Amino acid sequence: QVQLAESGGGSVQAGGSLRLSCVVSGISFRLYAVGWFRQTPGKEREGVAAIDGETGDFTYADSVKGRFTISRDNAKETLYLQMDHLKPEDTAKYFCAVDAAPLDALDSKWWDYWGLGTQVTVRP
Repeated sequence: QVQLAESGGGSVQAGGSLRLSCVVSGISFRLYAVGWFRQTPGKEREGVAAIDGETGDFTYADSVKGRFTISRDNAKETLYLQMDHLKPEDTAKYFCAVDAAPLDALDSKWWDYWGLGTQVTVRP
């Protein structure tokens, strides 16, 4: 079965950095699109960043462009999100996801497999 496990969340001061990791098993990892999403209470899950599985193209939400970097290590079957210059509004539970071919990279409805999430809190 497909399993995803996030790690690396925590609490940091505004302007600080965190690096999230997601270990994936149960699929041919290198063939799949990978992405990060985040959610706060009472709000819809929003796309943060993704890498297309067919083209390798990167997609970032406007709110994080220039501050966050998504990457993958196919040999380790691991997905990463480097978060720099963090802001209080980045506070959320962050989820990793994989999918064979999501039509809209930042729309959570297209993604089939999800981790349980890791909390990121940015203190003002």
